[in-house]
Amino acid sequence: MCWLYVLRSMKDGRLYTGIALDRDHRLREHNAGRVRSTRSRRPFVLVYSESFQTRAEAMARERYFKTPEGGALKQRLVRTSESDDNRI
Repeated sequence: MCWLYVLRSMKDGRLYTGIALDRDHRLREHNAGRVRSTRSRRPFVLVYSESFQTRAEAMARERYFKTPEGGALKQRLVRTSESDDNRI
């Protein structure tokens, strides 16, 4: 199983999208500063994720999320996910 994940930087509020086989381990790597591209934007929180059977499927979804249409969908999914997390 492969994960597509979206992180929110608690420093600047921006989103970062990536893929990983072990989503939780990858989040720890981001927060520990082991990922050069996100090191200066720590700390991060996981705000959205999807699982896929193959890495190719996750990569295709990641590429789509980086298009204008996919970026709009990503924003909606994140907002929905964050509002669901805030419900009591």
